[in-house]
Amino acid sequence: MTGSILSFPERGPWGSSSWRGNCSGHVYRALFQSIKPASFCDPMSGSGTAIQVAEMMGIEAFGLDLHSGFNILRDSIVKKIDKEVDLVLSHCPYSGMVLYSGQQWGSEPHPDDLSRCHDDNDFCEKMQIAMINQREATKIGGYYGTIVGDWRRGGVYSSYQAEIISRLPKDELAGVLIKAQHNMQSNAKSYKAMKLPFITHEYILIFKRKKCTTMQFLQAIAIEQAQRLRGTWRSIVRHVMIQLGGQAKLEVVYQTIQENAPDKLQRNPHWKDKIRQVLNSSGDYFSEERGVWKLA
Repeated sequence: MTGSILSFPERGPWGSSSWRGNCSGHVYRALFQSIKPASFCDPMSGSGTAIQVAEMMGIEAFGLDLHSGFNILRDSIVKKIDKEVDLVLSHCPYSGMVLYSGQQWGSEPHPDDLSRCHDDNDFCEKMQIAMINQREATKIGGYYGTIVGDWRRGGVYSSYQAEIISRLPKDELAGVLIKAQHNMQSNAKSYKAMKLPFITHEYILIFKRKKCTTMQFLQAIAIEQAQRLRGTWRSIVRHVMIQLGGQAKLEVVYQTIQENAPDKLQRNPHWKDKIRQVLNSSGDYFSEERGVWKLA
């Protein structure tokens, strides 16, 4: 593997061709050749493609899946396989693009099937749990990750890879690869209203586990999310000040934000304090007259 874009039109002899959403075994082979793990776990193994490739290459491999009784949202990977491994990589079913329990396997939908999530937020929250579980089963200095795509339906574009990255510490993100998708069912359909091209790729998100406790890891996630929230307030105030010509009375800033971001205010009863904090401490504004603020 010499570049960050992987394209393999042929799926190879591994896994089952009848398993929808199956990833080409050549993708796994390229990843294994690059990362060179001595041990590997796929906690969403599907028809077993990755496991078969790993075993062919002499890699100790552990395959787990909901259809075989392992629930990544409830069961510990490391306790199940009784060791940490060099690489834990999943190919997750994302939202309801392809339904698995009750269709691909089993007679009824399973409540913890990631393809049966209630909505995007439900899926992203569950994927964060799954990724933390994968991390716990990874050796320090080893790699964990997932293969996931985006989804457009009803005019709405859901970027699952962006959500997953945002819910994990940025200093553990090691790489993002692009995997071209071939022989997709949607390619055979015609959408007259479609102005943008079909999504014909997935992302391979690779993270490297650092030496820190689980609590330190979770704390890092919380700190980064808090930083994003503060950044959102800075963006809101900046946008309003630009709308107001770069100068405005504080009461006018309050009123404009109240008109433009009512949902934001409902979630924070101390929103006026947040605005004053941004104006006073960000370094982007100054006041020469009491109650009047200008862009610096």
